[in-house]
Amino acid sequence: MRVPYYRVSAFTATPFGGNPAGVCLLPVALPDHLLQSIAAENNLSETAFLVPEGSDYGLRWFTPSVEVDLCGHATLASAHVLFHELGSAVQTLRFHTRSGCLTASRNGPSIELDFPSRPPQACDAPPHLVAGLNAQPAEVLRSRDYVAVFRSEEEVQALRPEMSLIATLDCLGVIATAPGRTCDFVSRFFAPQAGVPEDPVTGSAHCSLIPLWANRLGKTTLSARQVSARGGELSCRLNGDRVSIGGQCATFQRGELQLS
Repeated sequence: MRVPYYRVSAFTATPFGGNPAGVCLLPVALPDHLLQSIAAENNLSETAFLVPEGSDYGLRWFTPSVEVDLCGHATLASAHVLFHELGSAVQTLRFHTRSGCLTASRNGPSIELDFPSRPPQACDAPPHLVAGLNAQPAEVLRSRDYVAVFRSEEEVQALRPEMSLIATLDCLGVIATAPGRTCDFVSRFFAPQAGVPEDPVTGSAHCSLIPLWANRLGKTTLSARQVSARGGELSCRLNGDRVSIGGQCATFQRGELQLS
């Protein structure tokens, strides 16, 4: 079997920034173990698998080691492939996922994702969180992930986590965030237990970051930057119990996978 495959950098206008995702266009669903093997072979933070379902698509996301329930950058990359590589003429794409129906819509040069809002709640900081970050956050909250809030962008950029300690926490990952110098807020995301020590740009983390900063800054439209080594730009909006996460993509590679 030969599978059309694209490598797309998401949340950036250049192929060498943002977060690279693999996008596989499958004619039919394949066994889970094969999907996981493909993702491990790709060795990207996420590989997305698309299967046509009428005019919609089934969508699943795998890290090199596990399947995840929600992924922003690989959804953005999938929409980019359908819009810009395959020439889909629709305004809005619908994806059926483990997190329900998600949509991706054209918005000028960007694509805008409609995702669930996951407001984080205050919690006690587990000892391995502070030790793992090698820094004391101003406060700690939790939704799907732990959210470590710092006072400045410089503190977030200076973090040098101990991944072996972060990997012991009972969560998918740890978000470090702070107010931004030239945007509303910045973040980094660490998920070594999912096979992703530091994710370059994490759309799903913004399901928690958008309601957090919208509430603190008193506005529903925000700009964000993930300050990883590759970096990425996100346009954000809080829509009640949903969030909009927007960004651009750049195709880096077109080809096919030979599976047999």
